[in-house]
Amino acid sequence: MTPALATVETDILILGSGGAGLFAALHARKAAPDLRVTVAVKGLLGKCGCTRMVQGGYNVALAPGDSVERHFMDTIEGGKWLNDQDLAWTLVTEAQVRIRELETDLGCFFDRNPDGSVHQKAFAGQTFDRTVHKGDLTGIEIINRLSEQVWRRDVGRMEDHRALELIPAADGSGLAGVLMLDMRTGAPVYVSAGAVLLATGGGPTMYKFHTPSGDKTCDGLAMALRAGLPLRDMEMVQFHPTGLLAGTGTRMTGTVLEEGLRGAGGWLLDSTGERFMEAYDPRGERATRDVVSRSIMRRIREGFSTPNGGIHIQMSHLGPAEVAKKFKGMVERCADCGFDLAGGCVEVIPTAHYMMGGVAFRPGCVTDLPRLYAAGEDTGGVHGANRLGGNGVANSTVFGGLAGDAMARAFPRGGARPEPDRSAIEAGLARAYGPRGRPSGDLNAIREALYETMWADVGILRDAAGLARAAAALDGLAEAVAGAGVPDGDRRYDLTWMDRLNLENLVLVSQTICAAAAARTDSRGAHFREDFPETSDLASSHYTVVRRAGDGLGIAMEPVAFTRVRPGGSLLDAAA
Repeated sequence: MTPALATVETDILILGSGGAGLFAALHARKAAPDLRVTVAVKGLLGKCGCTRMVQGGYNVALAPGDSVERHFMDTIEGGKWLNDQDLAWTLVTEAQVRIRELETDLGCFFDRNPDGSVHQKAFAGQTFDRTVHKGDLTGIEIINRLSEQVWRRDVGRMEDHRALELIPAADGSGLAGVLMLDMRTGAPVYVSAGAVLLATGGGPTMYKFHTPSGDKTCDGLAMALRAGLPLRDMEMVQFHPTGLLAGTGTRMTGTVLEEGLRGAGGWLLDSTGERFMEAYDPRGERATRDVVSRSIMRRIREGFSTPNGGIHIQMSHLGPAEVAKKFKGMVERCADCGFDLAGGCVEVIPTAHYMMGGVAFRPGCVTDLPRLYAAGEDTGGVHGANRLGGNGVANSTVFGGLAGDAMARAFPRGGARPEPDRSAIEAGLARAYGPRGRPSGDLNAIREALYETMWADVGILRDAAGLARAAAALDGLAEAVAGAGVPDGDRRYDLTWMDRLNLENLVLVSQTICAAAAARTDSRGAHFREDFPETSDLASSHYTVVRRAGDGLGIAMEPVAFTRVRPGGSLLDAAA
């Protein structure tokens, strides 16, 4: 039996409390102090999500010799010309505004040079050292300061609430609100809102090795699909080359050892102790993430893997004391797992890290569904086929702030909220509560099968046979999840129930990744087809768009709009 549905009203509802969600809340409060702003988060505000896990830093053109044009071109070339160029331009220009806001308004303290200027370190795939950081704990610094500012302002908080469905208006005018689940009580809540921001983050936790925390299960992307919204670039899943390989039976496996290690001169070694990267790319360890990840997997395939099936990273040649000073967080994290990063070798393996794909949106953070906005890793188009390290937290904070401003402008003070489509609420309640009391399924077996399917056949190296095999397996897993019930006991913090809801979303989004990967018959950035290893003509680039189509998925290829620069041209040519 479904409990009674409670209703909450707010002017602006923000789903997610990472960099995008918290910046949106602060900007909305500043732009329209009279509006009620509420942040809903699956865990605790400031203590969950991926932004606080950011180690590397924040890309921004600040130093003499650098420029937004240079940062833009690095972003476009790193994205293999699939980026939405207007979004990428917004990223690099607004990052200069946001980094100063982080320091002067919010109190972030980033590392500095002896002369007092902000220190910027090297990150792979960039032509300039432009990554601002706080040691290797940059995300914690940013989220701590953002959380403090949100707590001291009159921002409503709905902690331990997970979003279930986006609910359209009964009159078809757009979004009316969000159906949510209070995890503390197990009761449903409908939140009526004048504007909603989708900022739940992506999180490719459907892979055997992954970096995001377990609460990241692509909920926002799954809800967007069910609401009929298009997702773009879903085949583009970024694997970070150096995830800690701590062995089986530990959640530390997959945790990132940050890119700054390679930027500072770290070496990747195979089981024979040989540095192998220059055999695959002249940039060696400082090649882009996709190149390094593929090179590692090929080396492993060739029989040169270390005892746990990965390769080694070595920093000791740079001086253990210097490594311990520069990478304190990484050294301590490895030590906690029994490894000596400063003075020895540590086993690593590529790990699913970030989703370049997501909801199609425009520079004002608007989507195809009126009154629904999107920012951060829930969105696609900013990064194209490959995200540069350091552009992720910039993306979240830049577009989160812009979304907050846009929602405050769009929703008039005292504005009326549309009536929700009651049938959509009933369908959402049936999907969430229907499995309760039915015979239990083996959720752990489904999860392990999902891990293996995605890692083996929709991972770093892909081909048609593997993708077809994965598509069939994912269809079977979707049926298995649909048939899996959960005990109808105490609903308070029912983790088995949460697991089932998580798996339903993960399998659906996995199907979109697989379908988009099968549709793209060339290799671009993070997407590599061994049966189509060449990159197609850049000047006629297309990106994938996935939508729900009945009980399945529809795939389209849309041409990239070269609004600022064309392949082989320059920004000046585009301006002319």
